[in-house]
Amino acid sequence: MVASSTSAVPLAAVPNEAQRIFALQRAAVAVQGAPSHGDRVAALDGLLALIRKHRRALVETVSADFGNRAVAETELGELMPLIAGIKHVRRHLGRWMKPQRRRVGLAFRPAAARVSYQPLGVVGVLAPWNYPLFLTFGPLIDALAAGNRVMLKPSELTPRTAELLKTLLGELFAEDRVAVVTGGPDVAAQFSTLAFDHLLFTGGARIGRQVMAAAAAHLTPVTLELGGKSPVVLCRDYPLKRAARTIAIGKFFNAGQTCVAPDYALVPTDLAYAFAEAVIEAAAELYPTIAGNADYTSIIADRQYQRLIGMIADARQGGARVLQRPDDGAAGERKIVPTVLIGVSEDAQALREEIFGPILPIVAYDDLDHAIQLINARPKPLALYCFSTDHAKIEGVLQRTSSGGATVNGTLLHVTQEDLPFGGVGESGMGAYHGRDGFLRLSHARAVLELGRFNMSDRIAAPYGKLTRLATRMLLGK
Repeated sequence: MVASSTSAVPLAAVPNEAQRIFALQRAAVAVQGAPSHGDRVAALDGLLALIRKHRRALVETVSADFGNRAVAETELGELMPLIAGIKHVRRHLGRWMKPQRRRVGLAFRPAAARVSYQPLGVVGVLAPWNYPLFLTFGPLIDALAAGNRVMLKPSELTPRTAELLKTLLGELFAEDRVAVVTGGPDVAAQFSTLAFDHLLFTGGARIGRQVMAAAAAHLTPVTLELGGKSPVVLCRDYPLKRAARTIAIGKFFNAGQTCVAPDYALVPTDLAYAFAEAVIEAAAELYPTIAGNADYTSIIADRQYQRLIGMIADARQGGARVLQRPDDGAAGERKIVPTVLIGVSEDAQALREEIFGPILPIVAYDDLDHAIQLINARPKPLALYCFSTDHAKIEGVLQRTSSGGATVNGTLLHVTQEDLPFGGVGESGMGAYHGRDGFLRLSHARAVLELGRFNMSDRIAAPYGKLTRLATRMLLGK
């Protein structure tokens, strides 16, 4: 019997967009194999040209998604490190791709050993909303350098940017090389269930656990960048006002919506209030007004805005002192004024949850041992910042704590260094990428042993006799 053309097909049998693209890329891997050095460089050159050509469109679209995103913040925090990263990878890629010679044990000679770096295959990237260009293109750069095919899923909270990336990357790459999948949380959930050769996720720990659980079904290795509560340690010897300005720059950049933003500041008890006032003064110099100020970024969405407003109210109800310069028009633009909290109770939301906004709690400490105890009582953060002119104090803080990365006497800047790995540790994530570390992370290091023509290893075999006993005496000793 011939089935009717109108007969229903089970929904589960119809591949969704992500499944269709994944099958296409998987087939391309099988047929075309690893791209050459020239092909990889051409892909990186195309990406570099795309960013330069569409710079204005990218900046304007990101700003539209936020409500207002400072032009300079998109250029400084996203486009500049991307361009520098592409140039760095392109400059060194040929050397990274070369097989590395390794030593062969004396008993196994003549032979040659090497490690060759192969593409993993199809890499999936689940990107966040807070830096929708840097945290989408960044993993893409490393994945292309390693010779992979890549599927990108931008956040649904930046829909305009997601659609622009889909259009621009669709014009630059064939779908079986690089593709963008758009949609909401349901699409992201489906995306994470695909049998990728590697899955990179940037976001919160709660969703990170779900992504890791979904990947485990296929034994897909994951890189997770999860954030957390990144501390600042202000040592007594460092100039207070200078520290306050530097910390204010890092904290209020992108209105605090940065995964490595200073989340709370540890300050000597007798300096805590003076430091809090200095941060507010520095913020006023950076942003004389909030409403109508194109340099001050809006909170991404109403839900995030209300969460932050609730966090300030929760701290105030718990007895904290709230320092801020009110601005009547800020709320209408979904902006929260720079805020510092003093005397926050330990069970307050601001000290329990990652803030991800322009709110800085001050935690007083008695001595440096106390500050380190406070840091180590929490899960390991994505970043740590220490301000001191005393090298011994700096090394003491770094050696006695653990974090994904660190900047001394500054904030955020370690992430922008293309030759440093970026990644978390413990609850702040696993795995690292950027530059050579990204190339290695998204490559398979294949061990190869090539036996020489006169290699005698096949003689050491059953039935075991004098030659075997001689070999074991040489290797194990008499």
